[in-house]
Amino acid sequence: MRGTDDQQSSMFSYISAERRVPKDHPLRAIRMMADAALQQLGRCFDAIYAANGRPSIPPEKLLRALLLQVLYTVRSERMLMEQLDYNFLFRWFVGLNIDDPVWDPTVFTKNRDRLLRGEIAEGFFKAVVEQARAQGLLSDEHFTVDGTLIEAWASHKSFQRKDHPAEHPPPDDPGNPSVDFHGERRRNDTHQSTTDPEARLARKGSGKEAKLSFAGHVLMDNRQGLAVKGCVTQASGRAEPEAALKLVERIPSWERITVGADKGYDRKEFIQELRDHRVTPHIARKAGSIIDARTTRHPGYAISQQKRKRIEEIFGWLKTMGGLRKTHHRGVARVGWTFTFALAAYNLVRMRNLIPAPA
Repeated sequence: MRGTDDQQSSMFSYISAERRVPKDHPLRAIRMMADAALQQLGRCFDAIYAANGRPSIPPEKLLRALLLQVLYTVRSERMLMEQLDYNFLFRWFVGLNIDDPVWDPTVFTKNRDRLLRGEIAEGFFKAVVEQARAQGLLSDEHFTVDGTLIEAWASHKSFQRKDHPAEHPPPDDPGNPSVDFHGERRRNDTHQSTTDPEARLARKGSGKEAKLSFAGHVLMDNRQGLAVKGCVTQASGRAEPEAALKLVERIPSWERITVGADKGYDRKEFIQELRDHRVTPHIARKAGSIIDARTTRHPGYAISQQKRKRIEEIFGWLKTMGGLRKTHHRGVARVGWTFTFALAAYNLVRMRNLIPAPA
């Protein structure tokens, strides 16, 4: 017998969101690890919130919502609030009951900006890395370093001269005027973006298009391809080796370690600085490189050259899933916050696949 297509809304529901989420859903393991990391940030939350006043959005729920935004590539806070309004999976992950009202997007954004001013992302990332170390997923001996460009939230039209703006005829469209750049030399030392002054015009390689960008840097542990350090700097020709050296200096180790990288890091000064810090440079060699057979003859060098390519998987995930192909924030500090938080999300996804599920 054919069923009828009738629908009648029930007045009461006795099924919670917890029961609607499958036991083997990937988000269950991710939330368990995220909650363990958030428990270590209690003092950080107390420092950025006033002791008196009206209660705001709990920072734990806000960070879980931001984590969902990264994991599911939600483009905006408004779309995130829309998903939280009717998506039982999102409500369960954030910690909202079925009948709880969803926050206004403007209120959510203002509360998020409070976290952006603190070192919450760095603390959350470190807590996730410590969980990976406790599970034996890190070697703490063999690493890879690399960088990528993150397109800034600024257009080429905003890249104007620092001393005096160029004289243009009256705009044909005040909201989006036409600008002719032909014949004008545009450089970072003479021009600056009016939208994001900290963005720099850069390109990844010869023949590539130059864009207003920031430089994101990652130090990866070679054992399982997890990120252990990360930062964002202004894009420049010296940004990658300088940031790589700072990341290596922050490794808490008294033993000799190895650091792999591509040919872009094969510079005499950089290699010598690594050796001064008791770091063996497993860097891909250029013609005339000072890295000789004393380093390349060991089997570990070939292994590092194989493992170092996995860092591109991190950058690929950050740009496709993490929404960092073009950032929606301005300034090194805010872009660095979102970059670090997205790295923590990447590690959580990897760790969920690497840690065996409880019986």
